[in-house]
Formats: sequence, C-alpha cells, structure tokens
Amino acid sequence: MGTGTSSGVPLIACKCLTCLSDDSRDNRLRCSVLIQSENITIVIDSGADFRQQMLTHKVDKLDAIIFTHHHNDHISGFDDVRAFNYIQNKPMPIYLNDKTLQYLKQVFSYAFDELEQIGGGVPQIDVNLIDASKFKIGDIDIEPIQLMHGNLEVFGFRIGNFAYCTDTNFISEESQAKLQNIDILILDALRFTPHPTHFTVAEALKIIEKLKPKQTYLTHIAHQIKHSECEATLPENVYIAYDGLQFEIEV
Repeated sequence: MGTGTSSGVPLIACKCLTCLSDDSRDNRLRCSVLIQSENITIVIDSGADFRQQMLTHKVDKLDAIIFTHHHNDHISGFDDVRAFNYIQNKPMPIYLNDKTLQYLKQVFSYAFDELEQIGGGVPQIDVNLIDASKFKIGDIDIEPIQLMHGNLEVFGFRIGNFAYCTDTNFISEESQAKLQNIDILILDALRFTPHPTHFTVAEALKIIEKLKPKQTYLTHIAHQIKHSECEATLPENVYIAYDGLQFEIEV
C-alpha cells in the first residue's frame, strides 16, 4: 500500500524529476503492506497515510496490525483504528515489541491513560507483545525476523514464501538463515548514496545475491530514485516496488 520513505514521494516543495514525474509509480505513500487470506486481513504498519490507504484499497475489515518498529512513518496513523473499532465493534489487535508499545504510550497517551474527556473517542486496542518467536493470526503463520535499522533493532516478517524487510541496513547471518528459500522478498533500498540506517540500492543487491529469492521488490524508496530509470539497471528478477503492487503468496 506504500513504498515511500518517511517524507513520502513527491517530497513537499521539491522540483526534482521524480517529484514532478507523471509516472504513477513515482508517487509513494509511507511504507505499509496489506495481507489477506480467505479469512484474515492484516496490515504491517500504520503510518501517516494509513487512512488514505484503507480508503484507496477499500479495506472494510481489518483483523490486526503488526508493527515493524516505532518510527513515526510507521505508527502515526494509529489513531485511525477508531474507524474499525466503530464498524467492527471490538478492539483492534496489535502485535509489537515492548519498545514500540512504550513509544505508542508516549505519542498516543490518551489511548492508554485515564481520559480527560472522550471527545471523538480513542483507539480501542488489544495488545499482543511479540519477540523473535513465531506467532499466528487466524490462519496466517508469521515469523519475526530481527533486523538492524542503524542502532535500533526492528522486525521484518516472513509469511510462508514471502518476506517483508523494510527499514534496515544490516541483516545478521542468523536472520539471513531465516530468509532462505523465499519466493518474494520485499527489501529496503532507500537511495543510491549511503545512509546511516537504510540499505542503498547497491547494498540491497549484495544481500539479494546472498539470499537468492526468486523475486525481490525494493521498497522505502526516496525521491532520489526515479522508478523507470532505476529499474532498467537492476538485475533479472529485481524490481522497484510501487504503491498498489499485488501478488499471491503461499501462507
């Protein structure tokens, strides 16, 4: 549902070729993935564009939200779970580690503390703390993959033959072992030049060469990358992800 970096693309007030592009693939909302089985619909991360993404993709049922980490572009749409509370008449299950939970409690304190007044309501949630252990939501088995995002430990997730690894610049050998025999890998590749917390395109390609997934889609893309120009230079079976991309996975 979103493949852009924290500022989104186009970047506000920017006049670069990507931000002025008429290629819809160069319009990138903040990173998020929707996964649906016959019975369950889950979202990974609820960033600033969460409401827009739910409306665009006509999501009228949501069973859970999983968080990769607590940075603003991955949590700031948290308040909009209220709509699903109203429609589904129940709390929204969220899956996250303790650090992300503590940060949510700071940023959205009104959802966790005693209310001064109700106003428009508060998010109703059911907290599920996760670690490196596998867990299950309905009929979907999920394996957390520990990644490093600069100095911050974050989660990627493996679901069947699919893995989602955004916001990372280091994947340990142990975590790489959990990413073997992948059909579809979504992997961070922010831009061409070095960054302290994200893979560059070249760094992502080195990881892809080691993991050898059947297909890889690069995500968390900044405005320094123009979709058509970059994708033309990539190896076979490596692509730039774009908002609205869909595929089938085995869960």
